[in-house]
Amino acid sequence: MSLSCYHCGEPVPAGSNFSVVIENEKQPMCCLGCEAVAHAIVNGGLEDYYRFRDSPATRADDLTDEQQAAFALYDREDVQESFVRDTDGDIKEASLAIDGITCAACVWLIEHQVNQSSGVELIRVNLSNHRATLRWHSDQIKLSQLMAMFAAIGFQAYPYQADKQQERLVKQEKKTIRRLIIAGLGMMQAMMFAVMLYAGAFEEMEEQYVMLFRWLSLLVSTPVILYSAQPFFKAAFRDIRARHFTMDVPVSLAIGVAFAASAWATITNSGDVYFDSVSMFTFFLLFGRYLEMRARHRIGRSGNALNTLIPTSTTRINGNHEEVVLTRELQEGDTLLIKPGHTLPADGVILEGQSSLNESALTGEYMPVSKTIGDNVLAGTMNVESPLKIRVEKTGQNARVANIVHLLDRAFSERPKTAEITNQVAHWFVLAVLISTCGVGFFWWQQSPADAFWVVLSVLVVTCPCALSLATPTALTTSTNALREQGLLVTRGHVIETLAQATRIVFDKTGTLTEGRLILTETRLVSNDDSEEDALKLAAALERTSEHPIARAFDDYRGFYLAEDVISTPGQGLLGIILGDEYRIGTPSFAVDSDHKPELPDNQGQWLLLSKNKQPLAWFSIGDRIRSGAQHAIFALQNLGLEVDLLSGDQSGAVHAVAQTTGIRNIRSGASPEDKLSYIRQLQSQGERIIMVGDGVNDIPVLAGADISIAMGNATDLAKTSADAILMSGQLERIADGISLTRKTRQIIRQNLAWALAYNLTALPLAAAGLIPPYLAAIGMSTSSLIVVLNALRLNTKLPSLKSNENPEETHV
Repeated sequence: MSLSCYHCGEPVPAGSNFSVVIENEKQPMCCLGCEAVAHAIVNGGLEDYYRFRDSPATRADDLTDEQQAAFALYDREDVQESFVRDTDGDIKEASLAIDGITCAACVWLIEHQVNQSSGVELIRVNLSNHRATLRWHSDQIKLSQLMAMFAAIGFQAYPYQADKQQERLVKQEKKTIRRLIIAGLGMMQAMMFAVMLYAGAFEEMEEQYVMLFRWLSLLVSTPVILYSAQPFFKAAFRDIRARHFTMDVPVSLAIGVAFAASAWATITNSGDVYFDSVSMFTFFLLFGRYLEMRARHRIGRSGNALNTLIPTSTTRINGNHEEVVLTRELQEGDTLLIKPGHTLPADGVILEGQSSLNESALTGEYMPVSKTIGDNVLAGTMNVESPLKIRVEKTGQNARVANIVHLLDRAFSERPKTAEITNQVAHWFVLAVLISTCGVGFFWWQQSPADAFWVVLSVLVVTCPCALSLATPTALTTSTNALREQGLLVTRGHVIETLAQATRIVFDKTGTLTEGRLILTETRLVSNDDSEEDALKLAAALERTSEHPIARAFDDYRGFYLAEDVISTPGQGLLGIILGDEYRIGTPSFAVDSDHKPELPDNQGQWLLLSKNKQPLAWFSIGDRIRSGAQHAIFALQNLGLEVDLLSGDQSGAVHAVAQTTGIRNIRSGASPEDKLSYIRQLQSQGERIIMVGDGVNDIPVLAGADISIAMGNATDLAKTSADAILMSGQLERIADGISLTRKTRQIIRQNLAWALAYNLTALPLAAAGLIPPYLAAIGMSTSSLIVVLNALRLNTKLPSLKSNENPEETHV
């Protein structure tokens, strides 16, 4: 029975051996064209196309451009669903992985070329993890055209998918190791023959043996040049076509010229050969890039952790049956069974069960959080203790974890001024190196032609601006990942730089310094004839039907009495009938007649009066609990040299009580949103760099006006969208930790830049003077880049929290 082509459906000719592995199965292809397109689809992470397509694809050999046919798949909505977001109107945003990036100049080239396209809103490429954020007008340009544009300038762009990207990283590492092994073997053999040639020069070796060792050197070094050094030549050719020079141009020039001169000398039996130096240079350069790549992949894996949280399958309850389904098949309203040790695949609400969930990956809080029926749960969190049944509320790109990933990608795609300046310097530095190399070569050709080649080779190699290109982005990426792991999610690129320069931090009160949840703090009986517990039960009966936040303070006492005909008077209180008597709770003037109004307790706070038939029964003090760790956070911030302000719209004495408890000296209460913004502007006009921490819609103007805005993890979606960073864990101490880390980041960036500039400024004159041979130039350049990366990785060391070990009693106001 004849086979059909898996791609186009046409019969496979007898004797055809074209095939492609799709979803771990070898599938037959009818021709080379279909095989090429299928390979492009698989390599692009689009295997799902074959699962969901309605009909076979167009036969590839009927197309003039097979690659363009593969790119056309990116225009399908079902394909875009996993990596494209709708942002505003016809503007779409995609997260892409880019292959072929070697330095900051490559990033500049991609951004410069793609940004020139009509319809492109923005493209930002991260050098550390080789990921890009692309925003474009879908009605002006198609995604397939943009993907083809990447290929046209020498780079491969794929939909970013954490698992696929990890597979590509593993393949990349294996290929680099193979290149490194071949370069190492070639280097050792070439050096062995070189030693014989050097010894023969002193002992007058016979000409036939000299030629033999030269030809053997050519033989062992050729695979090094054609295979191990291939990435350098490909990148250089790409740069020359794009008329933009990166560090691969001088590297390739050095390797190619040295090998060509040596090969010509061998063939013509004239001049000197440099096969050992070329092989050694290639090996050390590859080895340095390999170590650098491992460091970058380590950073990338840290950043990709969120993407790998969602399980690929889960257990769905269908009637009385359980079935295992793929996570991507889940829909809103599905009921899932989450067993202990399993990770939630979607956001939802608990229907049955009680358990603890580990939310550390999302919030940075490592203690499991207790959850019960009615509580919201998030995708990516792990069930620790007991089985849970949940109802799916949000899946895929709508889940909270996807939104966190999107905000993190936005932070990675934006770069502070320091990074932009460094990229521009590195770009022009390469051109300066090429010009200076020509000048050095001309000088040595006039003074000592025999040494000119060696000196030019060393100058080309030693001055490559790898370290300069890596100095800032590696530190920024590492710091951003470290902050996320501690529960402070950075969503804007300028945060790391600006947070380290902050001089003052301003807090909102409700929901920020306090938990934003009213609780019952004290009960005082007016008459000794009543019991405190009975008064609480009567108040709870009245509050049972109310949606006011105060009503939740009496939740523990509901169900003992039933209140009928409850009437709510806004701003005053509630009245209702309980067991035939009229009970009221609210302001004193509402609860009792003026003649029977009891004296208000002396303590600060909000007091409610409960009355029976307008006779006072009991006072209830309602307050907001100060957030755990707030005192320690304020103390730590003050120790870091920051002025701390409390800026609240509340006019009650609770503002002063919070300030007194937490140790804040600068207070402003009763401030409207306009007043808050005006206050921030006034401070900024005096040269202050302001951090604003808030959580409500009323905080949005001041969050937008501050130099750095931090929204609490439980803030409104609008407030979080407007903020530069989000405190996912709600632990205020993490802000102080974050400021310490960003200050350390600024120091490391300065160290990296100082080292990179000092190295290049020192190495250039030494190489130009003929004091550095090419192999030492290769070692120096690779070591310089590695030092910069390893220095940045020091930021991954977890900072000790500035929180005190004390466990203070709960404080409320």
